[in-house]
Amino acid sequence: MESHLVDIGGAASGEARLEELAPQPLLTRDYETRPALVYERLRDLHGPVAPVDLLGVPAWLVLGYRESLEVLQDDAAWPKGLENWRARSEGRVPADWPLGPSLEVNHVLIQGGPAYPALRSAWDTALRPFQDPRQPQAKRLRNAVTGYADELISLLAQGGRTGHADLSAQFSRPLPLMAASHLLGFPGSQGDDALMDMWRVLDAGPDAEPTLERLLVTLGDLAAAKIEKPGDDFPSLLVAAHPDLPVDALARELFMLLGMTSDHVGILISNTVVEVISGDREGGVRTALSAGMVRETMNRVVMRKPPLVNFVPRFAAEDTRLGKYTIHAGDPVWVSSAAAHADPLFAGQMTTGSSISSRAHLSWGAGRRQCPARELASTIAMAGVSRVFERFDHLELALPVDQLPWRSSPFMRGLRSLPVRYDLAGPVPTRPPAPVADVPAVPGTPDVPDAPAVPDQAAKRRSSLWRYLAGLIRSND
Repeated sequence: MESHLVDIGGAASGEARLEELAPQPLLTRDYETRPALVYERLRDLHGPVAPVDLLGVPAWLVLGYRESLEVLQDDAAWPKGLENWRARSEGRVPADWPLGPSLEVNHVLIQGGPAYPALRSAWDTALRPFQDPRQPQAKRLRNAVTGYADELISLLAQGGRTGHADLSAQFSRPLPLMAASHLLGFPGSQGDDALMDMWRVLDAGPDAEPTLERLLVTLGDLAAAKIEKPGDDFPSLLVAAHPDLPVDALARELFMLLGMTSDHVGILISNTVVEVISGDREGGVRTALSAGMVRETMNRVVMRKPPLVNFVPRFAAEDTRLGKYTIHAGDPVWVSSAAAHADPLFAGQMTTGSSISSRAHLSWGAGRRQCPARELASTIAMAGVSRVFERFDHLELALPVDQLPWRSSPFMRGLRSLPVRYDLAGPVPTRPPAPVADVPAVPGTPDVPDAPAVPDQAAKRRSSLWRYLAGLIRSND
């Protein structure tokens, strides 16, 4: 197959500059509905690296697994940091580019240069208590996530012991939002609006820039409060590990944590639930995850449907051959984990039908800059998925799996909704349980109390999230 994409200005030999090519838009309707076909077409035309148009800005998209590893594992040859972007330095990136707001926030996943090692070290130190299952902070986090899951399921079930629900809107998306509020130490329900703003920014809609400004103000206020009065939460521990971090820089790091523990984890929960119940023909979900298979199920899910489909860009430090092209110094290079997992040279080596999945997926990146919060995100997702299959006797999709609606952004891909039919295990709670943050952890007892406590109804009335969720309840009378 031939295309004008490979016949312009020497592109057939791979020497043409990115700005001399005429790449087709990546983020099309086809990409939203059938991204695998888009990757396949690009691979057929260009091989493992393809020129694409990202909402008006040209970039290289890495489709090959081997080439993705080469970029991700070599920070010197493919550094991060927007200061390395030639087109941006030359004023050729539009000021109103929809992806600009997210990429301009110079946090740990975006940042390059000499300041990065100290910042990354501080992140690792601050996250360690939450990612080490032996630490009290990690135990409290899991206790909290399990309790939040109970709150959400009990609220959902106010429509009846059996019925229909959107498990994405009513469980998978709000659960990591509540977990993030716990991690950041938001007072009361003040984190709800911040996390909803985070979703808007990640979706790169037309209001992304003003939404980001509002979100950073909120996070700046929180950062200043934690510097003034530290607690046992992530912002306080990050400041303790990096005392010179100013308020605005701390706000940017909190922005990164929100993004990783909100949309990414919510998508992972939904996709894992679909994986289980679509392969469970009888609809009885309890036996599907026996023998501790939650993590392995998640590994299979992120191999086929990674939540983070395109990583933030890296840049060629010098002219470098990659795939069939020469990537010139300063060119933006976006690694697509979804395309890399589908690379025939990699996917063909996977054992079909294996009950134990490969852990060679790139969903958290690779190399020294692998996501610092990967264990944290996995813990939240695992706790949520486990609670779903403990609280429901029966769960099945209300639509055929190939008709589930998907939403795509330049970074993420997840279900727009997850309609299910359910039977709750046990009687319907008369009221949602109390927020777990108010329930002290007692050594030697189960993570979550058997009997729900009376909730703080005043706090729930103030919560924009809780009002939204209550409005989604479908009565089955």
